[in-house]
Amino acid sequence: MRGGIEAGVAVFRGIPFAEPPVNDLRFAAPTLPQPWDGVREALVFGPPPPQAGAFGMNQLACGEDWLTLNVWSPDPSRDAGLPVMVWIQGGAYTIGTSGLPEYDGARLARDGVVLVTSNYRVGVEGFAHIEGAPANRGLLDQVAALEWVRDNIRAFGGDPGRVTVFGQSAGGGSVAALSAMPRAAGLFRRAIAQSVPGTFFTPELARDIARACAAEFALKATAADLSTVDPEVLPAAGDEVTANINAHVERWGQAAHRSILFSPVVDGEILPTTPWQARHSVDLLVGHTRDEHRLFTALDEITEEQVATAVEVFAPGPYPAAEPTQLYEWIHSDWLFRMPSLHLAERAAAHFYELTWSGVLGACHGLDVPLVFGNLTSGQPAMLIDDLVAAEAVSARMRAAWIAFATTGDPGWPTFDSGLVQIFDNEPIVAPYPEAVSRKIWHNYSFAPLTLS
Repeated sequence: MRGGIEAGVAVFRGIPFAEPPVNDLRFAAPTLPQPWDGVREALVFGPPPPQAGAFGMNQLACGEDWLTLNVWSPDPSRDAGLPVMVWIQGGAYTIGTSGLPEYDGARLARDGVVLVTSNYRVGVEGFAHIEGAPANRGLLDQVAALEWVRDNIRAFGGDPGRVTVFGQSAGGGSVAALSAMPRAAGLFRRAIAQSVPGTFFTPELARDIARACAAEFALKATAADLSTVDPEVLPAAGDEVTANINAHVERWGQAAHRSILFSPVVDGEILPTTPWQARHSVDLLVGHTRDEHRLFTALDEITEEQVATAVEVFAPGPYPAAEPTQLYEWIHSDWLFRMPSLHLAERAAAHFYELTWSGVLGACHGLDVPLVFGNLTSGQPAMLIDDLVAAEAVSARMRAAWIAFATTGDPGWPTFDSGLVQIFDNEPIVAPYPEAVSRKIWHNYSFAPLTLS
């Protein structure tokens, strides 16, 4: 394997961890890649998995070798024994690729870890619940990447016994799901789940959504039928269903109200239960940003009708009086990210944090990504930062905490059962959880899998 030296660390890109899931392997569980002769060049990111052309992803390299990973190492010698951090990117289980500049691992690697990022199938390819295919193929891809890490990371300076998996948004939901999956047991010692979405599906809901996607091509929701559709064309089915989502509100309920077509499926086998019902055998660090939903509503004018729907459909109890836009943002922040993250921390006695430091859109969803990676001027999330000096200070604290947790299991503050959480701001403090009102409202709520209404 031939990589390169960049920013003081060794970098290896586009390493296949599974065979391309095309032709006879379309919609199948990942399989081991074919070995190669000689020295393989590892200088270029692998192509992204098929997805809608959002966020410039259609401008990345094309090809079928979607299941690749990338490694940054400060010391790629076999006996270095460094802790390993494996990143799972977000993207609503619908978009995402490891080749984006915001996920460059050089800064974290220079701080003393081996950093791995990897692709996984998204959208219909990875999460549609279809006949003749295993459920949760995207999660199985993540397991396959972790198996590659177990078997190969020592050659890059990593310790396979000190692996931490971490991710944000759908990546955080994936981390939570992996912690509940028997097939992932033993592949990582610690986990960091950032802004965990509470959306997990029952097979009935997931199957119904898959039927609607297949119907866009006048096909059945089977692996045999959908395999006849070009992988680059198939994501259009989800786009069409989303464009007509109002037709499905009565059947799909909350999922349709939020245009969520893909999530991990609690199928009873690959994913036996939700993360909130599972027993957790790994160390967990969990948290969220204060203003999670502001990213999605910053440019919108929220109507009274939208606020009334949010109260009726998503709120488990009465909220205090608030200005309409604030109330709308508050309820959706709680339902989608904040309370799922909190409940996971309560269930697993995890270390917990809240990011309250404000960028362009306050402490919005995604602001933690450039802070954790230290990539404050590259990639789209960096546009959320307006004060680089202050951001660098917060970033340094977050990177130090994440690496300390990956190294020792202790990020520097007590677990949530102590009643204390870490607040990341200009002046960081360890204090009681700030969102006490929301916590009380959602205290008895069960984040059960979403099902047909």
